[in-house]
Amino acid sequence: MIDKDDIRRRIKARKTLLDDSDRESAAARVFGLLEQTAAFMMADRILMYHSLPDELSTRSFIHKWAGRKHFYLPRVNGLNLEILPYDEQRLALGSFHIEEPTGDDTASVDDMELVVVPAVAYDRRGNRVGRGKGYYDRLLRETRALKVGVGYDFQLMDEDIPAEPHDVRVDVVITETRLLKI
Repeated sequence: MIDKDDIRRRIKARKTLLDDSDRESAAARVFGLLEQTAAFMMADRILMYHSLPDELSTRSFIHKWAGRKHFYLPRVNGLNLEILPYDEQRLALGSFHIEEPTGDDTASVDDMELVVVPAVAYDRRGNRVGRGKGYYDRLLRETRALKVGVGYDFQLMDEDIPAEPHDVRVDVVITETRLLKI
């Protein structure tokens, strides 16, 4: 069986081959598919993530919908993620050089209707490989919201990702060309 560190290395190498136009068109296609789902159309409170340079970019999508949906973003607090409302005027660079919301008005992940989850890779059973710190697994354990994993086509693996008891699966995986309901 493939191990998570090997998956991280393989995906990282594959991402280095992408140019800016590849990245932009992939993000447009993935989030275009997300917009067409009933779950997105009906959701009002959505937990997104602010993308790192090597992740599928969420910025245009957040900007496009920020006036019509209530977006929330995670903020690292010790070993856990806090959730705060997205406000373009209230962002600061956080722990991992990711723009995070500032302020004290934290929300509960229980109040989210949809969670868009980043990952290094997914398999067809909804298992995911993250960056290895467990932030999202700890957060996602607390929610019944629909969990949607997004990524490039090559981030959806044919082989099964090894899962441990604390790993939380996603319900849907969306890539440029596929929408997979688990």
